Amino acid sequence: MAYDDLRSFLRALDREGDLKRVRAEVDPYLEVGEIVDRVNKAGGPALLFENVKGSAMPLAMNVFGTDRRLLKALGLSSYDELGEKIGGLVKPELPQGFGGLREAFGKLGSVAHVPPRKVKEAPVQEVVRTGDEVDLDELPALFTWPEDGGSFFNLGLTHTKHPETGVRNLGLYRLQRHDRRTIGMHWQIHKDSRNHYQVAARRGEKLPVAIAFGAPPAVTYAATAPLPGDIDEYLFAGFLQGRRVEMVDCKTVPLQVPAAAEVVIEGWLEPGEMLPEGPFGDHTGFYTPQEPFPALTIDCVTMRRRPLLQSIVVGRPPTEDGPLGRATERFFLPLLKIIIPDIVDYHL
Repeated sequence: MAYDDLRSFLRALDREGDLKRVRAEVDPYLEVGEIVDRVNKAGGPALLFENVKGSAMPLAMNVFGTDRRLLKALGLSSYDELGEKIGGLVKPELPQGFGGLREAFGKLGSVAHVPPRKVKEAPVQEVVRTGDEVDLDELPALFTWPEDGGSFFNLGLTHTKHPETGVRNLGLYRLQRHDRRTIGMHWQIHKDSRNHYQVAARRGEKLPVAIAFGAPPAVTYAATAPLPGDIDEYLFAGFLQGRRVEMVDCKTVPLQVPAAAEVVIEGWLEPGEMLPEGPFGDHTGFYTPQEPFPALTIDCVTMRRRPLLQSIVVGRPPTEDGPLGRATERFFLPLLKIIIPDIVDYHL
């Protein structure tokens, strides 16, 4: 069974000798990224930097850096195990194409009974800071490559909802820390959250946004999964971990976030509020150039009493997103076959 939260998974890795605690001071400017990239490419352990320069918050890195760790985090013995489980629920009589894909996911939900469950109290809200108490400099953001345009959070799970339908979206987008209360949202034009933002702007409304760090592993993976826009990522996360994900209402925005996350930041995105974002050393081995992207003002930060942050290094493969990509490849093969029945197997 998958782990309920990030810290319980890190404790398990620690017991097995697959977590290295780094007690020496490390600098999030270039140094952390260099260490993590080197350890990841050598197939090394997960890393917990306990003394990050400029922050009192430990930083967990390379957590999903090997197939073994990602499978362990999701409670699986192999990637095919979940693919077969999904495949077993996809009946031959389902129509083909994207309609069949949605019906298949609906069937997953009805069989597994794993919609998220709302709770009133949550570990992630043990500490609440609002207004001028908010200081994003307390959170260790990474300046990874020499020509990056600033410091970034690379594993913040971004929550929005469609202003008209109320359908929730959970996505993984890089986040540039512009200052102590402002985050740049790298929402490309084809992303669901960008669509939510554009609909809100057309209506002349602010868009509520909540970003969770250090979420339960199944939730973090679900944020990376290429789900259709009308499929709830939290339903899929519940299916992945075999039980419902506990959610709690945010303090200042009408959204829900994982109760077991480590840190959540909340804010409202004003229509037309843009700032230059990037450059950013990307997966391709090239820098994504600077462009204007929406800039989010943070009104509230909630966290556990002794929180830790989780991030990843983005750059030339292999990196930590390799196992995440392999999981998607194997998990979604049965559903891809619905859209394109000619496919027997594939390797990305």
